[in-house]
Amino acid sequence: MSLTEQLEKIREGAAERIPAASIAIMHRATEDLRASGIMDRVLKIGDSMPAFNLENTRGETVNSADLLAKGPLVVSFFRGKW
Repeated sequence: MSLTEQLEKIREGAAERIPAASIAIMHRATEDLRASGIMDRVLKIGDSMPAFNLENTRGETVNSADLLAKGPLVVSFFRGKW
C-alpha cells in the first residue's frame, strides 16, 4: 500500500471516529493557517531542518546535532487532543 493510500485510510478512519464538530474546527484551523501565509515559510523537500534542543519523554534535553551524529534523524510531532 502506498503512503498516499495509507494516509487516505487514516483520513477515512478519522472521519468515522471524530465528531463532525471537531473535524470542522480542525479544518477551519488548517485553513486559517494557510491564509496566514505560513506555507511560504515552511521547509521544502531537500531543505535542512534548523538545529534544535527539545525535552524528550523522560524530561532530558535532546540536541538534534548529537542525534544526527549517530545517523539519520526522523522527527515526529504529536498535537494531542483537540
